[in-house]
Amino acid sequence: MAFITGSILLDAPASALNNLGAEDSARTDNIVGVKKIRTAGETYVYVSAQAFRYWLRVGLETAEESPWRSSPIIRENKIAYTDANPQVYWDDDLFGYMRAKSQKADSKPKKGKPLETEAKFMDVEEKRDLTRISPFRVSTFVSVSPVRIVDDFGTMTRQQGDPVPYEHQFYRAHLLGLLSLDLTCAGTFFDGERVGIKNLDENRRNAAKEANLDKVVVRKQSAFRLPLEERTSRVKALVGALATLAGGAKQTQHYTDLTPAVIFLAATKHGNNPFYRMLGNVSGQTEFHKEAFLQLMEVYADSFLSPVYVGWAKGFLDDERKKLESTISEAGLSSRVHVAHPVEQVRRFTDELGKPENAVWFD
Repeated sequence: MAFITGSILLDAPASALNNLGAEDSARTDNIVGVKKIRTAGETYVYVSAQAFRYWLRVGLETAEESPWRSSPIIRENKIAYTDANPQVYWDDDLFGYMRAKSQKADSKPKKGKPLETEAKFMDVEEKRDLTRISPFRVSTFVSVSPVRIVDDFGTMTRQQGDPVPYEHQFYRAHLLGLLSLDLTCAGTFFDGERVGIKNLDENRRNAAKEANLDKVVVRKQSAFRLPLEERTSRVKALVGALATLAGGAKQTQHYTDLTPAVIFLAATKHGNNPFYRMLGNVSGQTEFHKEAFLQLMEVYADSFLSPVYVGWAKGFLDDERKKLESTISEAGLSSRVHVAHPVEQVRRFTDELGKPENAVWFD
């Protein structure tokens, strides 16, 4: 049993990456506000986990020569759900799903399509819901320090007559978030009756049997499991997409590079995240917390299954990066912690996932 555990810091120099629409307390009717948390008289902006997962999904779906297989989406009057077929579709496997048997005759696909080998969407048993807890988990990305939100004004002037003013908000912030991927559950489809592990119905169970998937017992639950090579390919595609992360609101006016400025990645024995307190607001700005880092490397020494891959872009908080590098050297951790550019480290860690000696991580 193993987990991919990590944290990501996004650099938003003048951005509005996740908006909430109109604000009830706004002075005007046409202002677009950013998502924010107010506490103890301070304001912290945030990007929702849903938004981050959406950015990642779009990148996986649109990347050139990407092997990613996205599930079709069925849209009814006021609900939408995926095909809930984790054996075929990679996002149903790693991002989870919830689907109930439709009683409506007008349900139809609005996005995506079945693979060419499938003639139609797979039906769902009568009176049975399908639920799968997402093996991939993401936190809300919250600004490390309080921010002062800027109200920006613009006008629509391309029409004849008076300009039409409008208003929106943006901010300058470092956004910190956590991620975790349960490698045991990736490509493993539970056949039980507990909420979250009702992954299969009779149709999907029969399909798994026809494909000769291994029947296993995982965490005391009966399950079907894909071959290791297929499971590894799916996980590598997902993790590798972190290197090309893109998306966000207001990109036409506040273009922001979402390549992680800092990323910590490691394989661990558990899903707890030791990297949360590595970066924090120490003196009004984002700083590397030396004592917290040394403590986690000691406390979690037996939990790491891989080296810790730290991606830190040069040009971003260079003094803090130097502090990290000197701490690693002074503590004799050079064999356990590697530092390079975030894109390099994502790719190196992705390569680790495919090595034969690391196949036990997927048990």
